[in-house]
Amino acid sequence: MALPQDRLENALDDKKPTFSESEARAEAERCLYCADAPCIKACPTEIDIPTFIKKIASGNVRGSAKTIFDQNLLGYSCSRVCPVEELCVGDCVYTGWGRDPIPIGRLQRYATEKATKPEEKALFTPKARKDKKVALIGAGPASLACAGYLALEGVEAIIFEKRAVAGGLNTTGIAPYKLHAQDALHEVEWVQSFGVKIETGVEVGKDHLTGQKLLDAYDAVFIGVGLGEDTKLGVPGEDGPGVVGATAWIEEMKLHKKQGEKLGHVVVVGGGNTAIDVARECALLGAASVTMVYRRSAKEMSGYAHEMEGARVEGVQLVESAQPVGFVRSAQGELTAIRVARTEGGKNIPGTEYEIPCDLAAVAIGQSKLRALASEFPGVEVDARGCLKADPATGRTGNAKVFTGGDCVNGGKEVVNAVADGRNAARTLLAAWGF
Repeated sequence: MALPQDRLENALDDKKPTFSESEARAEAERCLYCADAPCIKACPTEIDIPTFIKKIASGNVRGSAKTIFDQNLLGYSCSRVCPVEELCVGDCVYTGWGRDPIPIGRLQRYATEKATKPEEKALFTPKARKDKKVALIGAGPASLACAGYLALEGVEAIIFEKRAVAGGLNTTGIAPYKLHAQDALHEVEWVQSFGVKIETGVEVGKDHLTGQKLLDAYDAVFIGVGLGEDTKLGVPGEDGPGVVGATAWIEEMKLHKKQGEKLGHVVVVGGGNTAIDVARECALLGAASVTMVYRRSAKEMSGYAHEMEGARVEGVQLVESAQPVGFVRSAQGELTAIRVARTEGGKNIPGTEYEIPCDLAAVAIGQSKLRALASEFPGVEVDARGCLKADPATGRTGNAKVFTGGDCVNGGKEVVNAVADGRNAARTLLAAWGF
């Protein structure tokens, strides 16, 4: 049975509505405006949080947004997707006192959402065009941040994106209940308003665009390609209808809204934040049941505790210390169950196999690394994980003209980490050029 359209739209909507002016000012006035604010230190982009909140309290919303964007050009999306409970809000002094912390993320959303509306006067005016140009590979948060900061200083920035849409995981891989695709694309357009150019449907290393051509034509190259395809389990019955990669499922849901209309019994394999995102989205979409399967104990899950608690509240069940060993299909090839074995220390216990009925299984155990791209650029190396090697403070690689950042370097962290990487690379280049 298809989910009613109003239920589908509600489930796809983010769960934290924007503050009204009175709500925002009331919350902002609670802030202590700490001199040595722990919330700033907890933010990977080091936004001056007390200052932007104080400006909201005084009614200077544009000034508040500018304070945010000076450090985090993608502050709009980060206000929605950042795990603030683990970062700035988690370090708010009120949290330590056992009191309600300042809702930093929602205040940031209030300021940035208002400032980026098309009808609002531009916050920034790009400087006159310089004689430098930079090519960026991948149109995700790291590249968008890097390109945006460069463009504001007059550097020509052109992003090459292999997909048909820009925005990276913000557009395709973060659950709709956190961030709509159209909101991510709105932010992309805002960055483009600084003069950033984006060419979609172009893959470096293919489509007649080699790394060497970029090195010859541009003053620098930034690699911000993120991660690759969803990792497979490699068990019998995995290839076929009903078994999907987690990020592929989210992309289908965000861009096409197809999967959510026929959700029955869902099993999500994995214990990270992507697994939790898929489980929660399925629960919100009205699935008959949602079960997460994780091979170790709940305490060993890499997903955030507050996210898992939200999943439990929404009806998601967790089967811990269990690992898939195969998928069960009908004579017609339809998925009917996932077969799992009990584990101890992450290893299967012989003779403990059993089945969990399901008609959809989402596999969220990681993504592949795009290590092949390194071979396009002499001097760029990969580490033992398959991630690109770079100076964490500057994004410099072993090639003087090549910089990198985001998930392709860190293996998969938060959007705000990618933004910090892109910004730092831009600042390094600008300083080197004397801008």
